[in-house]
Amino acid sequence: MTDTSELFSDKADLYAQSRPNYPDVLFAFIKSLTNTHNTAWDCATGNGQAAIGLAQIFDNVFATDISNAQISNHLDIENVMFSVSPAEHTEFTDNMFDLVNVAQALHWFDFEKFWPEVRRVLKPGGAFVTYGYDWFYGDPEIDDLVERKVKAVVAPYWAPQNQLLINGYRDVEFPFEHIDAPKIKLTLDWNLAQMMNYLHTWSATRRCMNDIGSAFFEDAQADIRKAWGDPLDAKTFTSSLVIIAGYPYGA
Repeated sequence: MTDTSELFSDKADLYAQSRPNYPDVLFAFIKSLTNTHNTAWDCATGNGQAAIGLAQIFDNVFATDISNAQISNHLDIENVMFSVSPAEHTEFTDNMFDLVNVAQALHWFDFEKFWPEVRRVLKPGGAFVTYGYDWFYGDPEIDDLVERKVKAVVAPYWAPQNQLLINGYRDVEFPFEHIDAPKIKLTLDWNLAQMMNYLHTWSATRRCMNDIGSAFFEDAQADIRKAWGDPLDAKTFTSSLVIIAGYPYGA
């Protein structure tokens, strides 16, 4: 089994710099899921990219991550309390949260242990929501270079868990009553360094570098830079969000 605490401790600083934040329309949907907005648990928060939006809705957000390095690089958000904890076993009290939120991380969890923990910590009527993205697309020439020079090279290094998200979580059994979610796209304006930093945060990229070295990545960056033009120019990239929400049975 993949050791996620080690996997996401590496390059935690790049996560803070390059992982995208989420659009306001997503948090408008999240706000509609619960009648009260006192407390939320942002599980596997990373550096807190989703906690930014949750903090605008909930009075108090408790953000946890299994990686001490990720928490050490967390964003500074006034009403968010960050701590290190696995998703499957926390010190939170029963019936503590109006909402449990998981952004870009559900596929790493032990579901047999995680779902009972969700039911335990949610208040009656509390909601669960998870969302994630996979590939970003923009300029066709750059997309092709990323496909051939990065994605194709690192493909053998993806952990099996990543495929769950790539498949839209359709192979995950969710033990709750589903809520229809809107179709939302994540849109980013990246300069060259920001996009390359994002590609560097992929777990498969780092595993590949550990195995064969970083020459392939440096070669890819050189070719992408030629296609990019001025590396400081921003280009727009989009990805569709997978959003799944519901009211867990037995919560």
